Amino acid sequence: QVQLVESGGGLVQPGGSLRLSCAASGSIVSIYAMGWYRQAPGKQRELVAFISRGGSINYADSVKGRFTISRDNAKNTVYLQMNSLKFEDTAVYYCNLDVGFLRGATITGGDFWGQGTQVTVSS
Repeated sequence: QVQLVESGGGLVQPGGSLRLSCAASGSIVSIYAMGWYRQAPGKQRELVAFISRGGSINYADSVKGRFTISRDNAKNTVYLQMNSLKFEDTAVYYCNLDVGFLRGATITGGDFWGQGTQVTVSS
């Protein structure tokens, strides 16, 4: 199977920066698509940033110009660099990976979520 471990969340003042990491482990053959989502209290989970299978990158309008998603294929890790943080960025952030992995001798596709990491922007 596949496990995702997120790190990098925390408390930051408005205007500050954080970098989230999502490290995937297990019998991964390939990471196809990846994304970061967030969920604020009382709100639905929303897409923040996404890298598609074709490599195209999309951002939510609310984070464009401030957040950057990137990947390190050698480490099976996806990052979210968050700059110029605002109060409204406060949420639990989740990574989501669409991967191919070995199940026995067969390559199988699967969609996996990280455990979530809290980001709090407060003065």
